[in-house]
Amino acid sequence: MTSRTSAFAQWRYSAAAVFAASVLVLSACNGGGSPQGTGGASESAAASASASPSPSATPTPSAVYKPADAKGKAQNVPVPVLPDAAKAETKEGLEAFAKYWYATLSYAYETGDTSLVKNASGPDCVFCSGLAGGVESAWRDGRWIEGGTIETPSITVQYSPSSASQATIQVLQKQIGIRKPDGSLYQEPTKATNTGSHATATYGAKGWIISDLGLIR
Repeated sequence: MTSRTSAFAQWRYSAAAVFAASVLVLSACNGGGSPQGTGGASESAAASASASPSPSATPTPSAVYKPADAKGKAQNVPVPVLPDAAKAETKEGLEAFAKYWYATLSYAYETGDTSLVKNASGPDCVFCSGLAGGVESAWRDGRWIEGGTIETPSITVQYSPSSASQATIQVLQKQIGIRKPDGSLYQEPTKATNTGSHATATYGAKGWIISDLGLIR
């Protein structure tokens, strides 16, 4: 492995997925006409005013998501939000949390912001730290990641109320390309992957965290 690629060895072969972002567009509101008046010239003026359309409220479109490409970084990437279901100390809670954890990793690839995935990971999760560090390295010196988004179509949980619980996750990840400030590729892209991961999770004062993570080979 060359020195150019070794900094990314931990995350290039990580579990992965396709995160499809949706765009919400707000619709405009239409105003009503003015009431007509009565009698003589005033009636004529009122009729004219009534015939003129009232101004409509200006629509305020939501920020539009744009994935990264050779021209620039991703824009308006939706920020993952921990769902209420993921806060419960239950089998369903862990399943929802595992899906959320990978959403934060996908977000990190697209934005370079690893704070969410770090907050959802335990301090002893070596592989978690390696993934976050790899993303941070890829984003240094004005670079950005094109692709790398993640989807988790299948999660199987073994819940243990009195000890650490386990989750087996199918992870799909789009091709990863690292772009330099001029838009050219920093290295050859990493192909899209379909892999499995095994996560150990514990529930504590701050809720669920991923305490250990590894690939299923």
